[in-house]
Amino acid sequence: MKNNNLFKEFKSDLPASIVVFFVAVPLCLGIALASGAPLFSGIIAGIVGGIIVGIASGSPLGVSGPAAGLAVIVLTAIGTLGSFQAFLLSVVIAGIIQLALGFAKAGFIAYFFPSSVIKGMLTGIGLLIILKQIPHALGWDKDPEGDDAFIQADGQNTFSEIAKALDFITPGAALIAVISLAILILWDSVLTKKHKIFQLIQGPIVVVILGIVMNYLFKSGTLNFSLAEDQVVRLPVANNFTEFFNQFTFPDFSAITNLEVWKIGLVMAIVASLETLLCVEATDKMDPDKRVTPTNRELKAQGLGNIVSGLIGGLPVTQVIVRSSANINFGGKTKLSAILHGVFLLVSAITIAGLLNMIPLASLAAILLMVGYKLAKPMLFKQMYRLGWEQFIPFVATVVGILATDLLRGITIGMLFGIFYTLRHSYRNSHYMKETVTTEEGQEVHHIVLAEEVSFFNKASVIKELEEIPKNSKVIIDCTKSKSIAYDVVELIRDFRSNAKTKNIAVETVNFIEPSLK
Repeated sequence: MKNNNLFKEFKSDLPASIVVFFVAVPLCLGIALASGAPLFSGIIAGIVGGIIVGIASGSPLGVSGPAAGLAVIVLTAIGTLGSFQAFLLSVVIAGIIQLALGFAKAGFIAYFFPSSVIKGMLTGIGLLIILKQIPHALGWDKDPEGDDAFIQADGQNTFSEIAKALDFITPGAALIAVISLAILILWDSVLTKKHKIFQLIQGPIVVVILGIVMNYLFKSGTLNFSLAEDQVVRLPVANNFTEFFNQFTFPDFSAITNLEVWKIGLVMAIVASLETLLCVEATDKMDPDKRVTPTNRELKAQGLGNIVSGLIGGLPVTQVIVRSSANINFGGKTKLSAILHGVFLLVSAITIAGLLNMIPLASLAAILLMVGYKLAKPMLFKQMYRLGWEQFIPFVATVVGILATDLLRGITIGMLFGIFYTLRHSYRNSHYMKETVTTEEGQEVHHIVLAEEVSFFNKASVIKELEEIPKNSKVIIDCTKSKSIAYDVVELIRDFRSNAKTKNIAVETVNFIEPSLK
């Protein structure tokens, strides 16, 4: 997208960027906490993901920042390397590798993720958001925001955390969440259709302000409904510019000879690139204008982002689906919304951290519950079921896998089911016609026409067809329509032709070209 067009949708991008900003703050802090890293490193990653990656990226709606999927890798890496500074060097190396992948045009990998798995990922993340935000909506904030694993950092699992939250409901938080959610539903389904003013002002901005006001009233009232410190946003507060800049950390370049630094950098580059490419595919599917993100450019943008983030003390960044879907659902039109959300993170960290620390997590939970519902609408299950088992099973496997493990493992499970059905489909479609006729002499003639593309994966079905040819018959193997036949299948046909005389089978091949071995 050209820079001179960047502000053409400013009226839509500005309110969307504010919503994404509110969603990003607790996620940046929560992921940093879950990663065992300084809290400010999550904010740095959010700023870099918004501004640096946002400018360099070709994604119109994708939003980048710290990713929950990397939290365990980061936590383990910091422990292995012994210092956060050495880990930052790994982040820089990961960025350099991603740049190299972008220039090597490795972005094509994104096109190998089946549609059923992408839709399963979106639905699984939607359900995961709902399940993970219920405790925060009830005032139980022991597990940090952004922890998307089934087994959580606080020792609970996704479902036991909800049960625990039900035993420790905070009335003030629950009341804020319920009222906020009701306003968001009303805003989305009724008010935006009544008057244009409700389209210009986003509901999430209203519920954040309302949450701050309600908590203030709780503190000044007689009811003991006020929220505790761990039930509101906790952004590091710098009293002056010196304190602000002291929060930045720099890589330990003396660790460059440590092989572990390079290994961790490689692992992060691969995982971050996969997460980004998955998110790119998912975001493009949600884009109302159906624009296509240039994947190689995205890898370069992410690489640049990770180099910058690592150099100034930030966590690794990827394109992330929660913030991207919030951007789409609340009216973002161009990448300006992602850039502005990064600007807001930077400005707020410098100037109004104290004000942001008044925002109840319950208000943000209500916003995320709405985002989760929009990602996981029940109608999608019905639609996928109608498409048949080849689409429905990988879809459900991805959803269940994400809920039962984490994002990457869940997608891997879905991909395995997707590959199974792809192989099954390929097995059944190595040829598209088989005809059997009987001559006047009583001899059966079997006519097999091979498909346009016959790959190694078709070998099993070709074997099956040839083995079923009865003795004392004739078979015609027609390759006229075939543009490509895998060598394994060529070898198979050649061997069958050589051995057919043992069964008194006459073999005729049409347009069968054998590669020269000389």
